[in-house]
Amino acid sequence: MNGDVDLSRVGGLLADRARSRILIALSSGRELSASLLAQEAGVSRPTASAHLKKLTEGGLIAVRAEGKSRYYRLGGSAVFDVLERLMELAPPEPITSLRASTRAAQLRRARSCYDHLAGQLGVGVMRSMLDRGFLCGGDGRYDPDRAGADRPSEYGREVDYQLTSSGRDFLDNLGACLPGGRRPLVRYCVDWTETRHHLAGQVGRALRDHALAAGWVEQRPGNRALRITPDGAAGIQETFGLVLEAG
Repeated sequence: MNGDVDLSRVGGLLADRARSRILIALSSGRELSASLLAQEAGVSRPTASAHLKKLTEGGLIAVRAEGKSRYYRLGGSAVFDVLERLMELAPPEPITSLRASTRAAQLRRARSCYDHLAGQLGVGVMRSMLDRGFLCGGDGRYDPDRAGADRPSEYGREVDYQLTSSGRDFLDNLGACLPGGRRPLVRYCVDWTETRHHLAGQVGRALRDHALAAGWVEQRPGNRALRITPDGAAGIQETFGLVLEAG
């Protein structure tokens, strides 16, 4: 017979700053090596290994062995959902260096939010699809007075966005393939830097995958920020009417 849940065990894993930084790095949805995670957490490789072991044993991350190498990822979408809600509650880190300022600007311009696009790029893509009639059901705006689940950095449920028939044609012509499965076709997050909606669900995943495959964006090592390539800046403007700087 089991007792009540023990939140302190999960809280203890999150309470360490290095472990929190590892989890934030993995919230990009990628598998990352122990060496990259050590660098992102600002600790030595042996210290990172100890943290990774605790996070794995606690079920917050999973590990895949490839020869002598180990690659880590979040333990599932439920872990990501919890991290996103905690990011809403957590205060931002103070910017005390040029490097931190540059990184903050990169995250705001374009980043991965688990398996979809976020930041100015993600919000702009959703706004463009709404303006062109590819999505319907809402206007992309975050209403702070809305009751229910429409909160920053959380999968929204208050607005029932739908993919229109012209939206399906748009995805087909673009070559963005829906992954299929039981996952909802359209979901959204309230973007924590832009406080507007960005696109998640199968459609969000398909557009993120297409942007990577087409070379429009590239993952930056170790964190969630995406680099918009020169070809990507041109392709994004042509396809969605968004003017975003490369880099």
